[in-house]
Amino acid sequence: MFNVEGKWALVTGASRGIGYLAALYLADKGCNIIAHARKKENCEKVIEEIKKHGVKVYAVEAELSDVDEVNKMCKEIDNYGTKVDIILNNAGYQIAYHRDYLGTPAYDFDVSFRVNTTAPMMIAYHFLPGMKERGYGRIVNTTSGIDLEPEQAAYSASKAALSKITRDLGRDFEGTDVMISLTDPGWCRTDLGGKNAPNEPESAIPGVVVGVFIDDKKSGRLFAAQDYTGLSLEEAVKKAQKVKGVY
Repeated sequence: MFNVEGKWALVTGASRGIGYLAALYLADKGCNIIAHARKKENCEKVIEEIKKHGVKVYAVEAELSDVDEVNKMCKEIDNYGTKVDIILNNAGYQIAYHRDYLGTPAYDFDVSFRVNTTAPMMIAYHFLPGMKERGYGRIVNTTSGIDLEPEQAAYSASKAALSKITRDLGRDFEGTDVMISLTDPGWCRTDLGGKNAPNEPESAIPGVVVGVFIDDKKSGRLFAAQDYTGLSLEEAVKKAQKVKGVY
């Protein structure tokens, strides 16, 4: 199992919801955290909680729909001298649900792809060279299982694109200790998922982070978080490593 103690993890969307829980989970395992939100002040609570675990933590900010802000954030992390070992591209944006889906505006696709596809890949591309040079690293991109719902076409398409790029990218790192995977938290009662979702956010732990801890040099796999609800980390890793590879 990959040891995260003393490593640095960038968690996007860390100020609330599943990103908040994932950041705390990693901190509990001894991982240092870079907590991202739209504004640094939104991370005050998660930073306070992370510090209780005795690890290092600081906040960065970026509006993920703005590629210039994403690049600025990555350079700020470089300027801190932080070597990013783990990326949880957790943050996402679910645009309006359109019952009259034939009237879906082009803007929905534009902003959905910028936040859900372009931003996580720009972050991954920025830090992957360092991971490759050091010989290890973990990237977990959050996708969605939404399917056959044209009412949410912009969101689901942007997540499908992220899944495709992640799998394609993972092929080039197959057999190395730079491992790239996907997670699907399931439909949870978060600000994004809404109050009608069947699952508590806590049910996505440890599933959304299991891709960080697996250690079998396989990439491109999808880990459905709800399949790991209630498992210990050791049990989750053992189960995850049985998921069939894609290459």
